[in-house]
Amino acid sequence: MSTLSPDIAFPAVAHLVGNTPVRRISEPFSPAGRGFWAKLEGANPGGVKDRAARHIIERARARGDLAPGATIVESTSGTFGLGLALAAITHGHPLTVVTDPGMEAIVARLLSAYGARVDTVTTPHPAGGWQRARLDRVRELLAADPAAYCPSQYDNPDNVDAYAGLAGELIDQIGRVDVLVCSVGTGGHSAGIAKVLRGRYPDMRLIGVDSIGSAIFGQPARPRLMRGLGNSIHPRNVAHRWFDEVHWVAPHEAVWACRTLAATHYTTGGWSVGAVTVVAAWCARTLPAGARIVTVFPDGPARYYTTVFDDAYCAAHDLLGRPPAEEPDEIRHPGQAEVTRWTRCSTVVSR
Repeated sequence: MSTLSPDIAFPAVAHLVGNTPVRRISEPFSPAGRGFWAKLEGANPGGVKDRAARHIIERARARGDLAPGATIVESTSGTFGLGLALAAITHGHPLTVVTDPGMEAIVARLLSAYGARVDTVTTPHPAGGWQRARLDRVRELLAADPAAYCPSQYDNPDNVDAYAGLAGELIDQIGRVDVLVCSVGTGGHSAGIAKVLRGRYPDMRLIGVDSIGSAIFGQPARPRLMRGLGNSIHPRNVAHRWFDEVHWVAPHEAVWACRTLAATHYTTGGWSVGAVTVVAAWCARTLPAGARIVTVFPDGPARYYTTVFDDAYCAAHDLLGRPPAEEPDEIRHPGQAEVTRWTRCSTVVSR
């Protein structure tokens, strides 16, 4: 019979976050002998934002910003909400997640199962879309409960600091990193990882991957199918000055990449995974053969069974059978043209 204590045999769920594997991605995305490394953050209980949620809540408790038993209130499209549910259970806090109708049903039901209250806004803001509507609702809830705490994932510097551990894992697993390709939504993981890796490898290039219809890098905000990357507001955590270039990817291109990853590598995920794969694969095809290219796969495929991996949904939105071109379109400045497909720009601006 085991002599381990229960706490050792069954560690707290927060201890399951981190130390995720990496996977080499190659053919058919790049020629034989070339490829890129993907950090598989879907191996965390809820995804990449488990790291940020845990760190933000622990720091807030340590500073006294979050009192014992106080309610956590935050806006999220899904992944950060799952991470907050983990942190709320770990530390004994009620959680209210403010979302919109685009949240996948499986995520909303999981959040409820984890004990969170799911508050869904029903009308987008006329200028700021669903995200602005969600943030307005968060402010209403905070005004009604002065003891409640909002993690403010878009602007909280703890969101950036949370990813130092992920960067350290990459150094241990990959060694030198020449190019880091990151999807950008709140800006947390791109800034946090790049901050550490640039300290170790000063010449590392950082490539941001955004969604068409996102305002983060100076394009006009439009309604977007893709969740988890892109934004209709301008999060302060996005470190624009650190990016060497930005690529915008369209939903049909991300769908092709997700489905091709599944069929060839048994490794896949959602919108962000597909989008970064399009760009990292291009880097693997066009950069010198010895370049070490790394990207982050923020989650796995399960929550996308009604979107990315649903034939009827994809057909209804004309997302099937439309792979990305071999090369992106290029624009000199984000204000030059509104992009509608995979496009690259070496001039990085905030708006």
